[in-house]
Amino acid sequence: MRFDAIVLAGGAARRLGGADKPMLEVDGTPMLTRVLGAVSAAQTRVVVGPRRSIEGAVTWCQETPPGGGPVAAIAAALPLTTAPVIVVLAADLPWIAAAVAPLLAALQPSVDVAMLRAGDHSNYLAAAWHRRALTAALDRVADPRGASMRTLVAAATVAEVADPGWGQDCDTWPDLARARDRTTDRSRG
Repeated sequence: MRFDAIVLAGGAARRLGGADKPMLEVDGTPMLTRVLGAVSAAQTRVVVGPRRSIEGAVTWCQETPPGGGPVAAIAAALPLTTAPVIVVLAADLPWIAAAVAPLLAALQPSVDVAMLRAGDHSNYLAAAWHRRALTAALDRVADPRGASMRTLVAAATVAEVADPGWGQDCDTWPDLARARDRTTDRSRG
C-alpha cells in the first residue's frame, strides 16, 4: 500500500519541563528517529515541528502559529503529501513500528481511519487515514488551531486496532522511564 507519513514533533512538552521530547532517547535512539524508522516505507515523511538534526529524507514544516495543536499540524503537513493513505504518528511513540502494518491492514475501503485502541482509550496520534477522509475531516473543522483530535475524527468511520503496547507514549518523565525500562527488560530476555 502506498502511503505518506506525518509525524507530529512540536508541542511544548510542559510535563517534561520543556525538554525537546522527540529527541529524548530510548534504547540510545531519539524517539523521533525511532518513529521515522517505523514509517521508512513511506513515499514522503513530513515532520511538523522545529527542524532537528536527523538522518534520512524528511520534509519539515511548521503549523502557523507554532503550538496550534495536532489538528493544525496535520493541516499544515497534508498539502506536502500525495499518497492515497496518510499515516499520522506522534513523535513520542518509541514502540510504534510494530503497529504500522496492522493499521494499514485495517484501513479497508469502507473505513476512513484506523487507529490504535488500548482499553477505553483511542490513540488519535497512531492512525492511518484515507487521504480523502482526512481532507474531508479537516474541511469540517472551522479553525484547526486548538481543535481537538476528537473533533477531527467525529464524523469519520473508525476501525480500531487492539494495542498491546505499541502506542505507549512518553508524555512525562515516569513514562520515559517506563519506556527505557521496557528496553532493559527486553534485553534481559
